[in-house]
Amino acid sequence: MTNNKISLVELIQIFAQYRKNIIVNIKHLQEHYQRTGIKRVKGVRNENGELLQPWLQAEYIDNAEYVGMGEFQFNRNTATINMLIKRKVKLAKFADQTPTLEVAGLLVNDLNSFNNYTIVSDGKINVKSLQVKISSKKAFDLLKEKSVLDAEDFDFRAEHTIELDNLPLVAANSRYSSIDGLFNQLAEIKVLTSIISAHLRKESDVFVAGQLDEFKKHYLSKNVYINFPTTNEYTDIHEALVNGTLDSRLSYKIDIGSQDILNLSKFHSANQFLNRMYRLYDKITGEIIIKPTFEMTLNENLAVRHRLLSSRTKITKVDEVMKPIFDDFLGLEQNGIVVGILKKVGADSLAQLLQDKQAGKQISKEEMVAALTTANKKLEQYVENIYQDKISPLVFYIGCTGVLPDKMDAKPMTAEEVGAKYPNLQFSKDEQEGTFFAVGDSMISIYVKTEYYSKLISVGVDN
Repeated sequence: MTNNKISLVELIQIFAQYRKNIIVNIKHLQEHYQRTGIKRVKGVRNENGELLQPWLQAEYIDNAEYVGMGEFQFNRNTATINMLIKRKVKLAKFADQTPTLEVAGLLVNDLNSFNNYTIVSDGKINVKSLQVKISSKKAFDLLKEKSVLDAEDFDFRAEHTIELDNLPLVAANSRYSSIDGLFNQLAEIKVLTSIISAHLRKESDVFVAGQLDEFKKHYLSKNVYINFPTTNEYTDIHEALVNGTLDSRLSYKIDIGSQDILNLSKFHSANQFLNRMYRLYDKITGEIIIKPTFEMTLNENLAVRHRLLSSRTKITKVDEVMKPIFDDFLGLEQNGIVVGILKKVGADSLAQLLQDKQAGKQISKEEMVAALTTANKKLEQYVENIYQDKISPLVFYIGCTGVLPDKMDAKPMTAEEVGAKYPNLQFSKDEQEGTFFAVGDSMISIYVKTEYYSKLISVGVDN
């Protein structure tokens, strides 16, 4: 660090602390923003490749020059920081701009639109500066103390340009928490969250099926978020690379795993694992259900049993983590894992319902859906806190500096070397070319993937 400048990470922490007191010049941001991903356009393509527009469109309620400071998020496995900006929109017919004010008995003239702006992309500054106004003297004084403002006196009317590209990305004396045990904790929660999400794919604890159908027709999710179908702006990726619509870059991925499972992507989805290890059948007729899903398990007339595995089925370390959680949730074995996880995150209502169900008590579908929905939110927030507090800052540091923090003393290994030492690990094609570090009971992997991005400057669209 030079000239006593704070790091970009520290600046963003100040932005996050005072985000309600800082507004951003959105027009300046849009005009100078460079897309870091592939441009998506609203609509779907027919069999001839022609783009069919949605019958509705979203229009900004405000056409303001300024918007509220967005929420900042570190990417979970790259040195990337995004700023999520929320704006108010309304729905209108694409053909004649007639406003849509009500859907399924709900007023929808005040919806939220979310746009992601990538501030740092793979360890490189993507947004060079932000133009802001500050309404809090405390925030102004702190930013001035950190030498990121030139103004002498606080003036809530004044616009300030905060330069980002002249700041070090991370502080030289950055400290990071131990990651021991975190992967196993995240793995268990991932499995349980996958089970719960599979139950809730077409369920809502607020709206009935008919309302959900109406939402879908109007491009709204069950959480009443705008959800337009999108597709790539090109029809042929090879042609797009040749004509310059697309370009490619190398992206360094950093994953946290264990000495048995390299990362969370190795886990099966809930419905995949249900098909792999279990059979769903009709209690009365005994008929086996082909291609069972967890949505079906909400039907009281259906039951689950273990599948008879063939001698060719190889049980992996992933299976060994997933099966006890599935057995416990499905009531085939009472090992306490699921209730333990739920109570840890404060999802006591689902924990109690599952215990009641295993004791033979009848639970209504409505009760179960409500408890599953609440538990899902608590599990997701618990995981998000772990990433934002302990894992993502470490990933960002490694991605920016190319090295592990000083206190993490570990020698780099190739896939061949780490595979020989830890034979349960399985590698994808990209991971086979990676570098690996055994840190405590964890495994940190760094590997390269080719990413594609649209070369044209984007203006005010999702990244």
